[in-house]
Amino acid sequence: MTKKITAALLGAGGRGAVAYAPYALRFPDEIEFVAVAEPDAERREKFVGLYNLSEENTFLTWQQLLDGPKLADAILICTQDQMHFEPTIKALEKGYHVLLEKPMSNNPEECYVMGEYAKKYDRVFAVCHVLRYNDFFVNVKKLLEGGEIGSLMTIQHLENVGYWHQAHSFVRGNWRNSAESSPMILQKSCHDLDILSWLVGEECTKVSSFGYLSHFKEENAPVGAPQRCTDGCPVRDECAFYAPRFYLIDKNDWQGKYLRSYLTNDTSPEGIMKALREGPYGRCVYHCDNDVVDHQVVNLEFSNQVTASFVMNAFSNLSERIIRLYGTKGEIYGDMDRNVIQVTHFTSGITKEIRIPASDTGHGGGDDGIMKDFVALVQSGEGSHSRSSAVVSVQSHLMAFAAETSRKEQRVIQMSEYVENLRQTTTV
Repeated sequence: MTKKITAALLGAGGRGAVAYAPYALRFPDEIEFVAVAEPDAERREKFVGLYNLSEENTFLTWQQLLDGPKLADAILICTQDQMHFEPTIKALEKGYHVLLEKPMSNNPEECYVMGEYAKKYDRVFAVCHVLRYNDFFVNVKKLLEGGEIGSLMTIQHLENVGYWHQAHSFVRGNWRNSAESSPMILQKSCHDLDILSWLVGEECTKVSSFGYLSHFKEENAPVGAPQRCTDGCPVRDECAFYAPRFYLIDKNDWQGKYLRSYLTNDTSPEGIMKALREGPYGRCVYHCDNDVVDHQVVNLEFSNQVTASFVMNAFSNLSERIIRLYGTKGEIYGDMDRNVIQVTHFTSGITKEIRIPASDTGHGGGDDGIMKDFVALVQSGEGSHSRSSAVVSVQSHLMAFAAETSRKEQRVIQMSEYVENLRQTTTV
């Protein structure tokens, strides 16, 4: 019988406590959480009660947990972006197997060092690139590897973030400012660059990018718009981002549940209005301290001469990913959110449609998929076989940093030079 593993969680927020940890409740014979570090008292106490943790294994900070004796086989690091590097290094040195939420870090040098640490230690060190475990992209990968469209030539990939998601997370929310979190191409779209890298299966050689923050800024504020939506906005009936309607009425579905869970722990109408009057999510979207882009395009060249283009767009009704792959014998069209893949062969002209069964867990089953893989790897100790090991994940992270450099400096980035410069300036 396979041994059950034990785990500790750093950060009991939306990703740690909602996306990954519940796997242990559904599969208690595989993994048990025995410790947590979370500064928010309500989230911490909720996690402690749900997983029946002892008081001595409950901590306010990751430092407190990692300064003590090793408490578990594995550790899940789901802190904010800028708080990934130090706990990861310390956890690896302490003997933990590590599952790290993406992005690995908001600093390219730290990502490079973590990639080197992944080679140095004989541990499982995986990064939460959950799309690699999503049934939709797994099927696309199988079609490519099976030669369904011949030799792959080029890919067009689109991520529509959704106007509501952009406003909540990247204008008002935690990931609005690149200095405080990460640039948009890294925080939101490292998933997409990673999936392109995985589908192509070769190293990226060149990157160019263009993108701007064009709409969500001061000069586009309607005349008379106050700093906060709750202060009497004259255009509230016409504004798609008017906060009270945005959080209380318009999104009365899974999206609304997601938005409100980040807004406040008290999701009653009174609690939401209090949070809008006092917190960041009640601010006018044109009067925030955001600086991340609201649209961006990235062009990629790979060592096998495959090219790819990626577009991130904030101005869409749906939050969705759409991909087209073109080969020498046919083409693939995929809509991840509709769970539909269409394959057209040139010789016959016939299009066949593949419908992927819907999943009731996050990212189309990707959240559960990476947990299942991580648990199995920790049980076997074969970290090098992780589909999203840090050794490979660091490559797509560096692609994202290179894209941001290209966007800012308006030049093509040679990836070999970019990585070599990191190697020369980084001490491991």
